[in-house]
Amino acid sequence: MSDMLTPSGEESSEGYRGQVAANAAGISYRQLDYWARTELVPATVRGATGSGSQRLYSFRDILVLKLVKRLLDTGISLQQIRVAVDQLRASGISDLAETTLMSDGASVYLCTSSDEVIDLVNRGQGVFGIAVGKVLREVETSLIDFELIDANAPMDELAVKRASRAS
Repeated sequence: MSDMLTPSGEESSEGYRGQVAANAAGISYRQLDYWARTELVPATVRGATGSGSQRLYSFRDILVLKLVKRLLDTGISLQQIRVAVDQLRASGISDLAETTLMSDGASVYLCTSSDEVIDLVNRGQGVFGIAVGKVLREVETSLIDFELIDANAPMDELAVKRASRAS
């Protein structure tokens, strides 16, 4: 379980069910499903493979879900959020706890040092920031009571029946 509680990006075959991910991120299951289908935040442990299949989300996925929710709450457009999420993925930053997302209300900037934050504020571009480390700790706390699911474990009886009907 320890690799799930760090933003290291290490691959694991364990994950959290969709409803758990949605609850931890503070979003509806419908939002979660839409964001997965549009690949804003896909489930990286196991994606949906048809009717009756179940997505499994990594800790990092849930962290990104919560960050997307926070950015939406501040009025950032979904289009700009997609750009920010792509930047997060492309940056390959292994230590998200030291990252701050800054915004001027229209664009989102990824800052990995306090100097970058200060520079944005001095140029008048940083109106508000989201400290990723604080959000990371919130996600950790909300997931403590939830069980990790092994993506390689045999499916329960209901999932097996659904899968056999889908094929």
